Amino acid sequence: MAIKFADTLGAHVVVSTTSPKKKEDALRLGADEVIISRNSDQMSKHKSSFDFILDAVSAEHDINSYMQLLHRDGNITVVGAPDKPFAVTAFSLISKRLSLSGSPIGGIAETQEMLDFCGKHNITADVEVIPIQKVTEAYERLSNADVKYRFSIDMASLKSQ
Repeated sequence: MAIKFADTLGAHVVVSTTSPKKKEDALRLGADEVIISRNSDQMSKHKSSFDFILDAVSAEHDINSYMQLLHRDGNITVVGAPDKPFAVTAFSLISKRLSLSGSPIGGIAETQEMLDFCGKHNITADVEVIPIQKVTEAYERLSNADVKYRFSIDMASLKSQ
């Protein structure tokens, strides 16, 4: 959703991913470029070039490698929630006057504003709709990282229980 929002707002959107398989989807969703974060040449190319990074990764990762992509006075906002704390190199923050912040999901007013924006700009979520009968299979797929976005349960399938 962040890619779609940023694209709609006119930002130059660069997506960073560990998986080359996600490149096509990122471009389809509105990204202008895709960086494979495990590719040091691609990461170096973008060193000190970003104003803002939205870190939505909930898995353990090295945030310092992303802070190197920010230019002076840049900001990285964390919305993912990894299990382990970040080990942030203070000198990276200090030397380039970087800001590291976090943001929750928002309240009712913010959610309504987001829904209104989505309606106005025809922004929809990418989900895989499943019947309730496949919830165990969906959980197994989730555990095996075999899901692209989110599962949504078709509530009509509850009637057949």
